[in-house]
Amino acid sequence: MAMYYLIFLAIVQGITEFLPISSSAHLILGRDLMSAIGLPPSQGTAADELAFDIALHVGSLGAVLLYFRRDVGEMVSGLIDLLRGHGSERSRLLLLVAAGTVPILIVGFLARNIVSDLLRATEIMAWATIIFGIALWVADRTPIAKHEPKAVTFRDALIIGLMQCLAIIPGVSRSGITMTAGRFLGFDRPLSARFALLLAMPTVAAAGILASYELYDQGDTRMTADALIGGGLAFIAAWAAIALMMRWLRDASYTPFVIYRILLGLVLLALVYGIEVT
Repeated sequence: MAMYYLIFLAIVQGITEFLPISSSAHLILGRDLMSAIGLPPSQGTAADELAFDIALHVGSLGAVLLYFRRDVGEMVSGLIDLLRGHGSERSRLLLLVAAGTVPILIVGFLARNIVSDLLRATEIMAWATIIFGIALWVADRTPIAKHEPKAVTFRDALIIGLMQCLAIIPGVSRSGITMTAGRFLGFDRPLSARFALLLAMPTVAAAGILASYELYDQGDTRMTADALIGGGLAFIAAWAAIALMMRWLRDASYTPFVIYRILLGLVLLALVYGIEVT
């Protein structure tokens, strides 16, 4: 794989995976852009590309696990409490995350072919980017009522989990739709982002496991140097993006992300309709 392509994809994946701006749309568009300007996107086999995608997921997952290591530690302790038959606040957080994760696992598995075949048109991504950017702006005007995970109910977790299912459409953004749902439910900005990223952990892990199974099924389980480098770069980019976003949301709003989404969507629509007109 060409080094420029490796670096580009790793950094884009790391930065966009957990920001409310849709990583899948950026990766799809990034690959299309590379092809459009005549840069060969890959020099490896299909298995090499799949191994690279797995490494990007693992790197991004490692970053969010590291940043929220205290919450992860609490959930691990909560799992131990549950296995011992003793419920606790730590086990409650684990169950909230589980409740919010089940819907996307089911829908993502059942609809994976629809996503691959029907929902990757640039026009769909453009409209989704704009519409759900506006939804985030509207949600961010909701009065704040909840500041801590202990205020999150199982009803909240299920609603956010159901909304997360919309993220199968490129352009919606998994992080974006869960943060939007959290704000509509009265979460403050840091809590909406925190809970969204806790939900991202099992979802990203599941995507990585599914891709790993596909790689195993192909009979090629080797990890290339490109994959290792890409995973490392994705880890660094994702950790920096998470840290900066969480710091920003302590004192400011989601407005910059909304503006970015709308501008990106408008540019994409201009390209789509411009090509159609000519």
